[in-house]
Amino acid sequence: MNAAPADQQRLLDLQALDSKLDRLVHRRRTLPQLAELSGLETRAGQLRDLLVAAATAQSDLAREQAKAEADVDQVRARAARDRRMQESGSASAKELSGLQSELESLARRQSDLEDVVLDVMERVEAADARTVELTKQREAAESDRDRVAAALAVERAGLDKDAAFATSQRDLLAAQIPADLITLYEKIRAQYGGIGAAAIRQRRCEGCRLELDISEINAIKAAAPDAVLRHDACGRILVRTAESGL
Repeated sequence: MNAAPADQQRLLDLQALDSKLDRLVHRRRTLPQLAELSGLETRAGQLRDLLVAAATAQSDLAREQAKAEADVDQVRARAARDRRMQESGSASAKELSGLQSELESLARRQSDLEDVVLDVMERVEAADARTVELTKQREAAESDRDRVAAALAVERAGLDKDAAFATSQRDLLAAQIPADLITLYEKIRAQYGGIGAAAIRQRRCEGCRLELDISEINAIKAAAPDAVLRHDACGRILVRTAESGL
């Protein structure tokens, strides 16, 4: 294939723009905020799950407390009834003895139930404190998540702007290069890691960084100025420059 030396030089400019676009794509894909945001989203999700579990525990404890308090109220009501019977003077000696025994039993039962109520109340207090703490942690994680998401959006917008500008430059430049040369360049670029054309600088291929051997140098020297050269070692298009050292 043949192409004017000026078009081959433009190919190097095109390669520079393509390499810049590749770097922008890579940078956009590997922004540090992405990993940070993912971690914060995971953390916020975990805290939301913990809050749901805490709310369920609070609900269970509220029912347990209500039942324990109702049990105490029942015992108190029974004891109050027995005392009224004692004080009414209508009970026989045998009934009074039974009432006294039952009151003593009810007193023990009330004490046990009040201990249960106190235990449940302590657990309710601990559950409430845990919910408050988890809520604070969730709000902090969500705030951090939103902050990082905003910073990420700014970074992406900047990269997208740079990419759009580089793409417009590339389109203008590509329009000035013969279609067959562009086609060859694109094919090679797809095969060799995004590098389709490389300059020769000081007898070295800038694509693979290998120094040209003497037979390659002689072949390049003998080639016509418009000949499109390929490097045998890496397959890329070689472009002669003022710094080629040939």
